[in-house]
Amino acid sequence: MDKKNALRAGALAAGTTLMMLLMSSPASALTRDDGDDPGPGLSVIETLGLFVVAPIVLYLIIHGLVMISDKSHQKKDPTSSNIATKAEAKSEVKA
Repeated sequence: MDKKNALRAGALAAGTTLMMLLMSSPASALTRDDGDDPGPGLSVIETLGLFVVAPIVLYLIIHGLVMISDKSHQKKDPTSSNIATKAEAKSEVKA
């Protein structure tokens, strides 16, 4: 029964994807709408800076801020680092 459900799910996903591809016509992007006034295009360096370098820099800044706040929390943690436990536990069972 599982193979039948998997086949149905795959057919549904493939059909949905195909219909979405057919309904979205990329050729209509070539015709301009009334009032459409696009600006100048981006160069390769501007595109790489905007879509590659900027997200990496933002990630590194956020990662650094999280690491700084995490390190300061570890120094103030008084509970788990100073607990002494005894390894030997003896129990006597009298029958």
